[in-house]
Amino acid sequence: MTKKHILVVDDEKEITDLIEIYLTTENYQVTKRYDASTIEQDIEGVDLVILDIMMPNINGLAACQMIREKANIPIIMLSAKSSDADKIIGLNLGADDYMTKPFNPLELVARVKSQLRRFTTLNPNPQTATDLILIRDLCIDQKKHIVTIRGENATLTPIEFEILVLLCSHPNIVFSMEEIFEKVWKERYYDSNNTVMVHIRKLREKIEKNPRYPEYIKTVWGVGYKVEN
Repeated sequence: MTKKHILVVDDEKEITDLIEIYLTTENYQVTKRYDASTIEQDIEGVDLVILDIMMPNINGLAACQMIREKANIPIIMLSAKSSDADKIIGLNLGADDYMTKPFNPLELVARVKSQLRRFTTLNPNPQTATDLILIRDLCIDQKKHIVTIRGENATLTPIEFEILVLLCSHPNIVFSMEEIFEKVWKERYYDSNNTVMVHIRKLREKIEKNPRYPEYIKTVWGVGYKVEN
């Protein structure tokens, strides 16, 4: 079985070495970089990126944007900053997960496994026998991991893709933020967690003509979200 390839980008050598030890123990192939100056070349053939925010020259936020322009792979961001605002910025730029330093290496490994599992195993659509989901001008190819809206490709992160598949696989069914989080992230939801809201907003920006007045992803106030067919 081919090893999954993880790129670790952090200017602190002790941290990259520590992450490498834990990931190689789990049979992952690890490439280390101490800055993001060659990030566009480094992501070739990579399955997941662990990216520090505070780095010289090109910071992690800029690097995240550069990755998203070229690849649709999971990104886990690391930062000494722990405020919700910093997490939201990272998620808005396309990160799939966010961990605050200092972190537990075992938790990081668990999150790597979770992100790779979600990325490589798409949620099956229990209501259809096809890999295509069609709702008006929106087309989702689950096998090829491609979304087109009004004839144009929409570049979604793995998390955004899974949220969209979940909602579109069950049109007109309302999902609460708790249900979305637990089905997509496969973790326990906490009331203060606004991660779902951030991803829904980014998803609307990519598929809606006017995100303020969405045609597809509707808010059911006090309940959650649904996609109307």
